[in-house]
Formats: sequence, C-alpha cells, structure tokens
Amino acid sequence: MSTGNLIAPHGGTLVNRFAESNLTEEATSLPKITLSTKQACDLEMIAIGAFSPLTGFCKKVDFESICNDMRLANGTVWPIPITLAVDEDVKATLTEGGKAALYHEDGTFMAIIDCDEIYAHDKSLEIPTVFGTEDEAHPGAKQVMDEGEWLIGGDIHVATVTPEVDPGEQFTEYRLAPAATREDFANRGWKTVAAFQTRNPIHRAHEYLCKCSQEICDGLLIHPLVGETKEGDIPADVRMDCYNTIIDNYFVRDCTALSVMPGAMRYAGPREAVLHALIRKNYGVTHFIVGRDHAGVGDYYGTYDAQNIFDNFTAEEIGIVPLKFEHAAYSKKAQGMVSSKTFPKLEGDQIFLSGTKVRELLEKGERPPAEFSRPEVADVLIEWATSTVTA
Repeated sequence: MSTGNLIAPHGGTLVNRFAESNLTEEATSLPKITLSTKQACDLEMIAIGAFSPLTGFCKKVDFESICNDMRLANGTVWPIPITLAVDEDVKATLTEGGKAALYHEDGTFMAIIDCDEIYAHDKSLEIPTVFGTEDEAHPGAKQVMDEGEWLIGGDIHVATVTPEVDPGEQFTEYRLAPAATREDFANRGWKTVAAFQTRNPIHRAHEYLCKCSQEICDGLLIHPLVGETKEGDIPADVRMDCYNTIIDNYFVRDCTALSVMPGAMRYAGPREAVLHALIRKNYGVTHFIVGRDHAGVGDYYGTYDAQNIFDNFTAEEIGIVPLKFEHAAYSKKAQGMVSSKTFPKLEGDQIFLSGTKVRELLEKGERPPAEFSRPEVADVLIEWATSTVTA
C-alpha cells in the first residue's frame, strides 16, 4: 500500500544506508574500528533511516553547527551530534580520505565508513551545549568525557546491524524500521499517529497521556527505547512484557501499535526531546508526546524545559506536532488521573507518579500500588524484582 499520505521524513527523504553489494572482502583490507554500544546503536539508527537526513557520522562543520545552533550546516534542525569517536591508537591507523571497517564489540563486521574527515573531538564545546552541564555525575556528559579524542566524519555503507556472535535480545518481531512502521500505518489507514517514547514500564500517568493522545489521533505508537540506557533502568525484555500486558488489558489493539526504537539514551533533556520527535517523524508519526522532564536525569533540567525548547523552531522546521502535557497525578477524590488543567488541586489529594519511584519500590521488594501501576503490570514487575533478588 502506498504511504504517500503520511508525513514526510525529516529532510524530505528516508535514508537507507544498507549496501547492495557484499562488503566483507573489502573490509578485510581496511583499518578496524570497534564500536561502543552507543556507536553501534547510532549506526543502526543511521542505516535504517531513523536518523534521516543523516547518511553517516558528523563532519566538523555539522558538529559545530549542531552544538552551537541545533542545526546542521545546511540549516536543517538537528539537536545532538551523532559522532564516531576513536582514541589516539585507532586514529594512528586511519588515513583521512580513506576508509575503515566498523565492527561490533562481539567481532561482527557491520559497516565501512568513508573517513572523509578526522578531526579533534571538541568536548569543551559538545558537553556544555548538548547537556547543559559539565558535571561528571550526568551519565550522558560522562559518556562523552570518556570517549576518544578524535572524531571520524563520513558516510557509512552498512552490511548488517545485527551482531552474529552475541545478538542478545533483538526483539525481532517489534524491531521495525521506519519504512516498516510507515507501511503499517498506511495499511491501518492511519494518517495521524501519536508516539509515546519511554524507557520505563508504562505507569498510570503514562497511560493517561497515551489515551489523551489517542482521542485526537487515528492511532498510537508505543515506541520504547531498547538501545543503551543507564545502569539501574529496568531491562528491556521486562519492559516489553509490561507493554504487551498493559496493551492487552487496557488498550484497543486495533488503535495501538508497539514497536521498539534501537537508539541509545543521551539523557540530554530538552535537546533529546527534539531528537526523539524528529526520529518519530521519520517513523511516520505526526504527533509526539512530550511530558514532564522528557529524557532528563536527576535535577539537571527544569520540569518543562523539554516542552519549551520546541518554541525555538517553527512548525515547518520541526514538521511534527509536540503534544505538551502537564504533570499528571492520581487523584484520590476523582479516583483517576488528573492534571492541573482538569481537576482542582486539593491538599493531600494527589499522588504523583514516576518511573523512579516504581524502581525504588521494586528495589525494596515492594509491590507498586494501584495508583502507580495497573495490577497486571505490577505482577510482571514484582516477579522480575523477586527473581533478581533471589538469583
């Protein structure tokens, strides 16, 4: 079925960086770069078109423009540089204008990169502009601090994005590339689609946001991130069980799609909210849910900074509608989810929810209450938490 009625990808064209020819023989004669987990996630996101219009890792002019202005050098909105960092030893094996072979940590050959540029990694520019802090306690900032001192910029030519030796949990059934979700939306007859980004199980506040969005769009894409996250986050396979459980019990399957997004978290707050919106635009989504402290960590960002950043761009530049939701809470008087727009605030009435609070309860072996999680989801979480403690 044609997907012509769907929203255009960011930049106008859905990128596909998979090579038509076999690259294995050529790779054997090239210098070798072993990718970090984040870099392998980024490679997949570029290859499948989720990072359209990017066709490779950032060159210097784009790196500097993104850090300073949240745009590619050609003016296209792009908030976070997608970089391939290497250390001095690897850099010494490379030739600017040459090529290099990219390998997964398990040894799987994945791609060839055109080493168009090899330039110094300006961390003093990237870290404060992208993360808004230089605190080593910030997981995203610390990750960049620990990366190599050189960046390789150039197009990638991809053989595979699936590790062969240790593939881990690939969620193959749900690992749909942007072209596949677009086809699914077209087959369902959806012209407007809201997407919900999550790295936590869906609790009652999340459910409220999702269902508000379903009332104004043809369909909902629950789109959890299953790439690299920080230590302490609930494992992706457990979260997937939670998503299917809540969809089966509390959503309408015909109006709800579930797919995974294989990107890595940066925890960059406002800038990452924009990145997540543009990614979903590439997947065919028209509306993107932006809730409280989207993609944030700790207290580095204001509660609604991730919503306010969208005001820096025109609707035409972003191309996807941000759905800006107030902080939702469970009201004992209303016996349901409310926000400051929908119910008066009464002293002692509202129970605020967060993924962090759920994790704290689980770490103590305590069952999340009904005001936090649906009972069926709580069953999945407490079973996982109990098995983790006793293992």
